[in-house]
Amino acid sequence: MSTKLSQPQAHGLQYPFETLPEPGKALAVADGVYWVRMQLPYMLDHINVWLIDDGDSWVLVDTCVDMDSARQNYETLFTGIMDNKPISRVLVTHMHPDHVGLAGWLVKRFDAEFYMSRTDYLMCRAMAGDTGLKAPDEAIRFYHRAGFSDSGLARYSERFGGFGQHIFPLPQAYNRLKQDDELEIGGHIWRVEIGSGHAPEHACLYCADLNVLISGDQVIPRISSNVSLFPTEPFANPLQDWIDSCTRLRKELPADTLVLPSHNEPFYGLHARLDALVDGHENAMTRLLDVCKTPRRAVDREIFSALFKRKITAETYFMATGESLAHLMCLGHRKLVNMQLDDDGVYNFTTA
Repeated sequence: MSTKLSQPQAHGLQYPFETLPEPGKALAVADGVYWVRMQLPYMLDHINVWLIDDGDSWVLVDTCVDMDSARQNYETLFTGIMDNKPISRVLVTHMHPDHVGLAGWLVKRFDAEFYMSRTDYLMCRAMAGDTGLKAPDEAIRFYHRAGFSDSGLARYSERFGGFGQHIFPLPQAYNRLKQDDELEIGGHIWRVEIGSGHAPEHACLYCADLNVLISGDQVIPRISSNVSLFPTEPFANPLQDWIDSCTRLRKELPADTLVLPSHNEPFYGLHARLDALVDGHENAMTRLLDVCKTPRRAVDREIFSALFKRKITAETYFMATGESLAHLMCLGHRKLVNMQLDDDGVYNFTTA
């Protein structure tokens, strides 16, 4: 039995499918395109991966993390909906473990071709290679300047190197995905649309014939993707990259596109959702300008309250800090806030 969904048609979005695919099963969403849902061991407890029928083989977009339940689901798929046809190509939208985790295992099992953007492939390999290493001094300094306490820095040091724990070793070679590349799959052309901000070089796939967008984490209907500043590039502007990407996608893609996201359910209402994502961040930055009339650290309670509806816990503290810094740095690049180190070596942000 499939899980019945209660689908409110709200905020300009429409959800055309009434059920969720069960573990090890697939649900047809377009001609030759199938929705598979996998469980995740995180607060965000699922990911959607997409199977595309390519005649005598299958193309898979995204993979889930490397864990036993996901492998078992794949074994069921291989002999079920996939009818023992091999996977010939594995495409990964971006570098995060829930998307790339089992790519290496699947590529090795089927001797499949592997596709990913260059920046995300190299960044993923670099971060997975940090497994077991000590947190670098640059990262400790970054979070100290953000306002972490000694105990917060200790927690970060304990967590460091965990990125690769759910990633099967990546293939040593890949095929690069870049903007406007075209892939023929199942008799249709799929065009690569690159976004940035959530990941360095996030590859979406758009098929004009089907009017379908496999959006990865670039467009999700019910939640906003994390956009964070990280120690590896401490003065970057990922939030402006994200806003620019959403604006470009709205210009390039039709409003009536069927969006296949990595989380939540497929939906119609692409332009409305992109508008909401951009407006949400712009409104958040407006609130920050008011809060920062008094100098604030990135981890200030008032900063978090201006950005997030839910209470920030120890589990969400690092992601919240990354988002806080991304918003404040965007305001800094716009010259709307000033940032200055205080006597403790921590950045204070003040409305200009």
